[in-house]
Amino acid sequence: MSATAHKDIITGLSRLLGSTYVLTIKLQHFHWNVTGPLFAPLHAMFEGQYTQLFTVNDDVAERIRALGETAPGTAKEFLALSVIKEQPSVPSAKSMLAELLKDYEKVIALMGEIATLAGDADDHATNDLLAPLMRAFEKTAWMVRSSM
Repeated sequence: MSATAHKDIITGLSRLLGSTYVLTIKLQHFHWNVTGPLFAPLHAMFEGQYTQLFTVNDDVAERIRALGETAPGTAKEFLALSVIKEQPSVPSAKSMLAELLKDYEKVIALMGEIATLAGDADDHATNDLLAPLMRAFEKTAWMVRSSM
């Protein structure tokens, strides 16, 4: 793989890691603070999602390491790299779902960009990582959309 492709893939994976980490924190925030008639199902759904993201975060960081680079690992780095913004307030349950749907769609789009870069560079291992993640994120987006 060319040096440029390698750098672009690492940058993409770092942005993905930052984004999934910020999403993990947002899901925990929503899990802890959701209220209303949908409390029980949303509380459980958010917990399932952030628990799943811990594995995603680890897999993405390990792919960065396998490509010979250092994975970002601080909150400051994650926020700077992320396509997702923090949510410091506590929105309504309905607003939480709408925000999460947009966040999942942003991450899916980012994965698609990285997959294109990896495909062009014949980086099959990165695409092998991304394909099941994209399917899982698309399914989660569908579940969030269906819960609205």
